[in-house]
Amino acid sequence: MKTKLLLITASTLALALICLLGDTGTAADAPAKPVLKITPGKVIIPFDKMQRPWGELISIDLQTRTGKFRRENTDEVITFTVMPYAELLHHATLGDLQDFRIGERAIFRLHENEKGEWVFLTYIQDEMNMMNGHGEYFFVEEIDAKAGKISTTWAKGDLTFIREKGVVIETDKETRFWKAGQPAQFSDIKKGDKLRTKTHGIGKGKVRMAWEIFLDDESLNKFRTEQKEVHAQRILKEGAPGYVDEANGSKLVLTLFNEGEDQVNLLKKGSPIKVASAGIDRKASSESIAGKVISIIKVGKQTQVTLELEKQGDGFKPTSLARLWITSKGN
Repeated sequence: MKTKLLLITASTLALALICLLGDTGTAADAPAKPVLKITPGKVIIPFDKMQRPWGELISIDLQTRTGKFRRENTDEVITFTVMPYAELLHHATLGDLQDFRIGERAIFRLHENEKGEWVFLTYIQDEMNMMNGHGEYFFVEEIDAKAGKISTTWAKGDLTFIREKGVVIETDKETRFWKAGQPAQFSDIKKGDKLRTKTHGIGKGKVRMAWEIFLDDESLNKFRTEQKEVHAQRILKEGAPGYVDEANGSKLVLTLFNEGEDQVNLLKKGSPIKVASAGIDRKASSESIAGKVISIIKVGKQTQVTLELEKQGDGFKPTSLARLWITSKGN
């Protein structure tokens, strides 16, 4: 009888413990993931809440880094503000706002501001970059030479994934064709060919009017290589951009954006540098100050550097922007 009573008591205690853990166990104790929000001076991309519509670029202001695009599925005009760290992916590699042409079709990644408006932009990805990154092509199904139209299937290179059928690429007298890295013509396109394009809209609806048609990877990669050199020279001249994290006397801490990777990857402890504060247009807005690198920490795609300056710079404020150059000693 005593044994039976002990078993009942143990079972009761176990049940009570299970109920207690059900209310206060580890699942309930797990901290909730913080809600990501665009924050001044921080490189934050709220992947948990974003929109990535295709659109046609209407306008861009390089001074204020603002612009407008038209959603091609609704014709709604969207006003956007480009975050200082936004990835501006052009010609299938990194670029800047001035690389995009008015009318260009691209993907615009948007996030909400404090009013719930989708205005903060953290990337513009052109068609070349999207297709190259995903390994996708337009497979030629039908060719209408008289109308200058090409009917295609948009799919992965090995056809294991079909994104869309019946995609029509239109051409006009401004369209350029490329094969083996050299100028080609419409008649060089054959059924079964795999194309990639750089297209623009026509102000309404979903239209792909081609500026460039690449008949092979060699041609696209030629454009990509040229763009990489243009961007590398731009960063070399204008400096690698980034946020000021801390400014304390001669100590300066920056988070450098990944677009300046060609310069940033050359940084080492002790590297001589010069740095200048920058304005909303990200252009240097003060005389540069010489210094050296004290430490380098990789933070995701970005790089945090701690610098020791030869003199204090009054223009460096936390959350503001700066530009950094690698120098040789004596420069």
